Amino acid sequence: MDIYQWIGFIGMIFIVYAYFLLQTNQVTNSSTRFQLLNLSGATLLIISLIVHFNLGSFLIEVFWIMITLYGIMKNYKKSKGSTK
Repeated sequence: MDIYQWIGFIGMIFIVYAYFLLQTNQVTNSSTRFQLLNLSGATLLIISLIVHFNLGSFLIEVFWIMITLYGIMKNYKKSKGSTK
């Protein structure tokens, strides 16, 4: 395994761990921890896919990142609105 495969492997662990935490009610889908694990994992997978390219996997990670960023922005706006 080269370094990029290891990076992708770590990214996969982050995403699976985030999903495990969600399923065991240790986080919610709007928690910062859940979102950052997903974002980090998808980003690491994108890095590995730049070297070991697969179009389907690349596209799903791009959408994963976009959806996660949307969730982070939504939660940020919600928290800003509740502090006023």
